[in-house]
Amino acid sequence: MIRVVFAEDNYLVREGTSALLQNSGTVDLVATASTFDELLEKVEKAKPEAVLTDIRMPPTNTTEGIDAAKRIRQEYPNVGIVVLSQFAEEEYAYELLKDGAAGLGYLLKERVSDLDEVVRALNEVSKGGSVLDPKVVEALVSAKEKMAHSPLANVTDREREVLEQMAQGKNNASIAKALFLTERAVEKHINSLFHKLELTEEPDVHRRVMAVLAFLREREHA
Repeated sequence: MIRVVFAEDNYLVREGTSALLQNSGTVDLVATASTFDELLEKVEKAKPEAVLTDIRMPPTNTTEGIDAAKRIRQEYPNVGIVVLSQFAEEEYAYELLKDGAAGLGYLLKERVSDLDEVVRALNEVSKGGSVLDPKVVEALVSAKEKMAHSPLANVTDREREVLEQMAQGKNNASIAKALFLTERAVEKHINSLFHKLELTEEPDVHRRVMAVLAFLREREHA
């Protein structure tokens, strides 16, 4: 069982999702919250292993989920956070992950209906891993390709598929199974991606998602 705090300001969504999490058999929902301040308070008291939070909550209904994630990771580095967003906004994903992807996840709210995927994401971030929604990855890649001199210009279709699988937090064996490849082939594609994206060595715990974020770094200098 993984101890989770869930934050969502919409009452019906909060109650419905809470029921799903509690009935999963693998989540111990220790607290819920509906505002930024309440989320921080519940995390301090409940000491969860992971947090699932909407991106928009009172008081401003803008980026409270991202702000809370950064604060929580700073004060409680062992707590993983999955942020839920209604839209595949590349700016939000970048803002959440630009200072380090370890222990962080960004999923679309539509994924809540797939409880297994949400639970997998919560477990992944609680262990220091990272998870990005496939649709968000697609938006990030598409945006980067439109920029001049993009390193993605040399990425093959197969390498793109591996990149998207990596961003979901999958290991080599899972990627190989999903793409009908051998693990050795997956390893070769990953090494090629790191080279093409000019990604320096990162700690193993989140270097796969950092491969996705590598091409976002140029945004700061564009």
